[in-house]
Amino acid sequence: MSCLAIITARGGSKRIPHKNIKDFCGRPIIEYSIEAALNSELFDEVMVSTDSEAIAQIAIKAGAKVPFFRSADTSSDHATTSDVLVEVLDRYQSVGKKFDYFACLYPTAPFITPDKLVKGFEILKREKVAMVLPVVQFSFPPQRGLIENGGNWEYKWPQFRNTRSQDLEKIYHDAGQFYLYDTYKFLDVKGQVERDIFPIIVSELEVQDIDNLTDWEIAEMKYQLVNN
Repeated sequence: MSCLAIITARGGSKRIPHKNIKDFCGRPIIEYSIEAALNSELFDEVMVSTDSEAIAQIAIKAGAKVPFFRSADTSSDHATTSDVLVEVLDRYQSVGKKFDYFACLYPTAPFITPDKLVKGFEILKREKVAMVLPVVQFSFPPQRGLIENGGNWEYKWPQFRNTRSQDLEKIYHDAGQFYLYDTYKFLDVKGQVERDIFPIIVSELEVQDIDNLTDWEIAEMKYQLVNN
């Protein structure tokens, strides 16, 4: 079975300049995803999809391949991750390379480990699903969330206002780290996988969205805590 790792790393980060290659605990953050993919020994090829020469140089030095650069369409602010993945698979297919499975790894996900990738692919093959991804439980029940309505604040779902947290259904969200796909099932729905999904549940300590510099500092603290 052939398998490809795609690390999506666009150059134009607005909120955190050069986010994908910014120093994280002593080295460019993209290196963590590359290293996890390589050390998992799952992949026939580990590649980085980018539009940036600087990112490409760091990726190649870390052991990944950059066989081509992104098109203008998939380098725009409006391009989705699915757009990027479809483009990569099409480019490989145009030179006669097809893969039974592939992984999409985000470049700012230092909590990815080889063990998680291996576990995920074991699930993907065993369960014969379209996609496997890490998820984390919401730290506070979203059923008891508040919204603003015409200047007033109210419960979104007032029927849950007095319900004990432990009695509410557990809800999870995407951990924003990686996605493992059956290539044929992915392409069959043009990258819009909405069902046939299996989760890997991870702890809050292993998850951190990085949208600003405060998030970045929290992620470094979590990473150091987990690895110490």
